[in-house]
Amino acid sequence: MKIRSLIPAAVLAVLCLVPSCHRNKGGEAEAGAQIEELPPIGFYPDRYSVDSTKVREGETFTGLMGRLGLGNTAALTLVARSDSIFDVRRMRAGNPVEAYYSADSSGRRLQYMVYHNDRIRSTVFQCADSLHAWTYDKPVTAERKVADVSIRSSLWNDMLAAGISPLLIVDLADVYAWTVNFFGLQEGDRFRVIFDQTVCDGEVVRIDSIEFAIYDSGNFRAAAIRFDQGDGGNKYWNEKGESMRKAFLKAPLRYNRISSRFTYHRKHPISGVVRPHTAVDYAAPTGTPVHSIGDGTVTLCGWDGSGGGNRIKIRHMNGYETCYMHLSKFAPGIKAGARVAQGQTIGYVGSTGHSTGPHLDFRVWKDGTPVDPLKMISPPSEPLKQENLDSLRKMYSSYLEEVAK
Repeated sequence: MKIRSLIPAAVLAVLCLVPSCHRNKGGEAEAGAQIEELPPIGFYPDRYSVDSTKVREGETFTGLMGRLGLGNTAALTLVARSDSIFDVRRMRAGNPVEAYYSADSSGRRLQYMVYHNDRIRSTVFQCADSLHAWTYDKPVTAERKVADVSIRSSLWNDMLAAGISPLLIVDLADVYAWTVNFFGLQEGDRFRVIFDQTVCDGEVVRIDSIEFAIYDSGNFRAAAIRFDQGDGGNKYWNEKGESMRKAFLKAPLRYNRISSRFTYHRKHPISGVVRPHTAVDYAAPTGTPVHSIGDGTVTLCGWDGSGGGNRIKIRHMNGYETCYMHLSKFAPGIKAGARVAQGQTIGYVGSTGHSTGPHLDFRVWKDGTPVDPLKMISPPSEPLKQENLDSLRKMYSSYLEEVAK
C-alpha cells in the first residue's frame, strides 16, 4: 500500500476582514484607540470562559440562546439582524456550539455564540452590545494524492491502513457503479487512484474529484479517466473512450456485504431443503435504500405469497427483468405500471416473508432465464465523441506513468 502527495497545495482560507472604523467586529476596541488585529474568528476567544454543547433535537434558535443565557427579546433581535447571514430554520440537531462568557460583578454574561455549520464554516453571533453575526471559514488545504491499495481484508480496512479517507470509497463506488461489484472484491484486488481532496485541521473533509482510477483483479482490469466533454453528460470513460456509465448498475444498494450468492444448489436456511438460489442476497440493515439498477417499468409491487415478502419486479430494455424481495416497505409512488429511473430508490431493505434477517434478495432474468447478477455484462452507453479520443488516450498514458512512480 502507498499514498503520496503530488502537488504542494495552496491554503484556501476565507478570513474575516477587520472593519476600517475604530471599532472592530467584536466591539473590543474603543473609538480613537489603536486597533489590534483580530484573530480570523473575529474576536479573542482566550479572553472568555467557554462552554461547549450541541443543538438538541427539536431545539429552536431562541430556545438554544435562552439555554445559553440570552434573553428572548435579544435572541429575536439577533435573528432579525442576522437573517442574511444565517437561516435559523437550517440549524441542525447535533451540530456543536461554543458559548463564550465574560465575568463581572453581576455574574457570567454571554458575549459570543459560535455555531459550527460543518467542519469548515462556522457562524459567529455577537450576543452583547451590537447584536449581529458573521461567518468564519477555517483555513483549508487542497491536496492531490495518489493511492495504491491491494485488498487484504476489506476495502474499508485496507484504505484506512493506507492512511486514506474512507470518503474515497464512496466516490470510487460511484465511478465504478456500472463496472465493478464492490460486494465481490477478493483478496489481491488492487485499486490505484489519483484524486483531489480538501483538508481542514488535519482531517479530510471531502474528496473533490477522482481524476483517474484503475482496478485490477488479475484477470479483469478497468480504468476510469475523468474527461468532461462539456455537454453535461458522463464524465468518466475507459481508455477506449467507452462510457463508464452503463445500462445497469452493478448493485442495487450501497456498499455492504453479500450473504448468499447465485447457485443452483443451496440449502435453504429455514426449510433445510437443497434447491436453486438464482439470486444474490445482500445483507444490510433494515431501512437501507434499494435502487433500481436500470430504467424500466414496474410490473409487480406487493406481497409475494411464495415467501418473498414485499417484492418489486421491473421490466427493462433488451429482455431484462429484475426483482427485489423481502423489502420492509416500498418507496412513495412505486406501483405496478410506474416508470423508474436508474438509481431511483424503489424500496427499503427488510426481512419480510421467509427470511432469517434483514437482507435484499436480488434477481435478474434475461429473456426469462436466470442470470447471475455478479457476472452480468451490462449493455454500453454512448461512447466519447470521436474528436476527443486522442486527448483521452494521452491523458491515460500520462496517468499510467503517474501511478507507476
